[in-house]
Amino acid sequence: MTMTHSETIQRLAQIGLKPSTTMRDSLTIARLVLRRCCAIREEAHAIRHALRRKANQLRRHLPFTKQQVEDLELIASDYDAERLARVRTILLTYGQSLIHDRDGYMTALGFDAVCDLLNVNPVEREQARADGVEDLAGLLFIHNLEDSASHRGEDCKRGPLFEACFLAVAEFIQTAPPGTLPDPFAPGAPFGPKLPPVLRIVEK
Repeated sequence: MTMTHSETIQRLAQIGLKPSTTMRDSLTIARLVLRRCCAIREEAHAIRHALRRKANQLRRHLPFTKQQVEDLELIASDYDAERLARVRTILLTYGQSLIHDRDGYMTALGFDAVCDLLNVNPVEREQARADGVEDLAGLLFIHNLEDSASHRGEDCKRGPLFEACFLAVAEFIQTAPPGTLPDPFAPGAPFGPKLPPVLRIVEK
């Protein structure tokens, strides 16, 4: 019998808690859990979109379809809300941990092993190494290299770990007190001009 996304997430979480689970296993489990979470979001959003599309079609016949339109919009806005809230919590928790690499994947496994587990394209892996990428946030969020080997040449590739990191960063930005955020476009910042190697060392 095929397990649902939620059942699979619970099963993977149980495996992750076992003492015998290695760091490699842990990162793999994280990817599988977050992939299922993203699948739940995509399915729920697809159904919400279909309901809203139906509501828009019925608007052509207003005012006779007013009640139907309102009912469909209410169903769309509430559809799977509780499960989506749980999924958001999982994504946010993982994202906060991955951005800071609280489990120490890079230290324990090394750059190449992490890239192997993340399915990073060899060419982009070497480019990231040349660019001085040394942390998990750089691989996952700044350069978005997860599954790049499977999506070579695509303009938009958003892996499950990236989605978790993206949510964590968005949450941080939304909740940070005004004026406390650093300029992301400043020299040496993630989206700013790169500093020469000597200056990068000084900045650290």
